[in-house]
Amino acid sequence: MGDFFDGLKLGKKAFKQALDKKGEFRAGGKQVVCPHCSNVLFEKGEAQLNTQGATFLGLDWLNKSASLLVCTNCGLIQWFIIQPEKIQKG
Repeated sequence: MGDFFDGLKLGKKAFKQALDKKGEFRAGGKQVVCPHCSNVLFEKGEAQLNTQGATFLGLDWLNKSASLLVCTNCGLIQWFIIQPEKIQKG
């Protein structure tokens, strides 16, 4: 029975982390709006910006990362080098 409750706790943690990645965001002092559909709700992600030299040498971990905001309505991806901040409601 302990495994069941441990699983529920892990599920709750994963659900909370997923909610933290969704919402409205601000970048450069302005609210991010999808240029395709005008939606303001996004899911946040990360992507590594690989370079040929670092990949050739097996040093991909030295490359910079970018933040991604994916529109929850149309799926358009917007890339940000400076991490956008989540707008806290309430």
